[in-house]
Amino acid sequence: MQNLVRPACLGWLRLSGKYLNVFTKMTTPPQIPLRKTWQAIRLLGGLAVGLTLSSCGTVYVNSRVSAQTGDLDVRVLPITAETVLQANRQPYAPQTLPAVFFQTAGSGQLRGPGSLPEAPLYAAMPPTRPELRLPPRSEPGPYRLGDGDVLRLALAQGASSEGMPTSSAMQTTYQDLVVRDDGAVSIPQVGAVTVRGMTVEEAESRILERLIDARIDPNFGVQVTGFASQRYTVGGAVAEAQVRALTLTRTSLAEALTLAGGTTVRDQAYATIRLYRDGTLYQIPLEAFRGRADLQNLAVLAGDAIYVDTAYDLDRAQTFYENQLSIIGLRRADRAAALDELSAEIGLRRAALTEARDMFLVREELGATVRDYVYLTGEVSEQGRVALPYGQQTSLADVLFGSGGFDQATGNPGHIYVLRSATDRAEFGAVTAWHLDARNAAAFTTAPRFEMRPDDIVFVQQQPITSWNRAIQQSIPALVTSVGTALN
Repeated sequence: MQNLVRPACLGWLRLSGKYLNVFTKMTTPPQIPLRKTWQAIRLLGGLAVGLTLSSCGTVYVNSRVSAQTGDLDVRVLPITAETVLQANRQPYAPQTLPAVFFQTAGSGQLRGPGSLPEAPLYAAMPPTRPELRLPPRSEPGPYRLGDGDVLRLALAQGASSEGMPTSSAMQTTYQDLVVRDDGAVSIPQVGAVTVRGMTVEEAESRILERLIDARIDPNFGVQVTGFASQRYTVGGAVAEAQVRALTLTRTSLAEALTLAGGTTVRDQAYATIRLYRDGTLYQIPLEAFRGRADLQNLAVLAGDAIYVDTAYDLDRAQTFYENQLSIIGLRRADRAAALDELSAEIGLRRAALTEARDMFLVREELGATVRDYVYLTGEVSEQGRVALPYGQQTSLADVLFGSGGFDQATGNPGHIYVLRSATDRAEFGAVTAWHLDARNAAAFTTAPRFEMRPDDIVFVQQQPITSWNRAIQQSIPALVTSVGTALN
């Protein structure tokens, strides 16, 4: 285009020079007042010459892309759907964030419990016949989940080509979920689901809601395979003192004693089954217990402490239960201390990660990190450089329109270029100018697919009329000043 404009410029230059010579050779009129007028006419003729020179690029020089650029070998290629694939073949791996941005403080691991004190010794007391003192009738109700319980989640996976499950494609995966200290279970596909205090049916409903929210096939089943939250204690004159967990099945007092190996007393007349429940001590003579089915069928509740004794010694039994409560309190206190230590450790890790991340952001803000950039120049809204993002590719559309686009009044949509230097040393000095001709706005659809590479230069050429306008803006003030001086 520059070669086509040059003959026209020369024609205008000759014509302007002709008229300027005519004005110059004209005889100066004898009237003195008209002398300044003739000087103004000569200056206006010079203005015409100056505008003509501006059209030729003499007064105002602007950037443009041309295959003839001195020692540079410039190859201009159009940006089309096919050439975008060619441009994107140049290998480039985006920079990644430091490892600290992908690390978490973690959950850590609780330390083991500390040692507990020895059980106290009790002095022998003379036996006396005990009296019956029954607890109020109470049934445990449906089992409610608590800390330490284990749920097994059976999740069916697989579907036919029509999207319906088939018996041949169906596979069942099993996941054991432990109720954590916060009362929730962690399902990998869903996240944390709170189940503490719920029955198994209520837990199934809650998990179903979360599976539907996560768009997972809600064909599943839940069963309790580990019981740990609801416990009772059996001690005293039994074959094996133990702490056992309640299950989904109701446990009677007779079953609790049988699971402990039965009683080991010789004289049942003075033996007593003592039940400590909710801060109150109850007692059942062993003879009465063996003769009455209603006493054997008493329900064992969570937190019950059962003690079989051969002497009517409330103080001794009371001490046993208080000792059990103290042990429970010590375990809880030790666990709380371990949780505090773990929280402090996680806090220190999180603080270290935050400090490392903040330090990196500060270094990046100060320009102390190595980054990949592309550059914007020409008739764009704001010239400058754009940092390529971490971990992902950037397109021409991201760079061009993410920085405000180009000036519609001065930018030429038919001449948008991506200037890319050759990376091969054998092609030293070679430049590929990828040309986007967006006079048809549909051409912009290729911009989101054109991937940028480090040191690319996005150049928007100016409109032809913009060169004239800027030449006039730079030339007229000086010429007007000269005319004004001549007239004065």
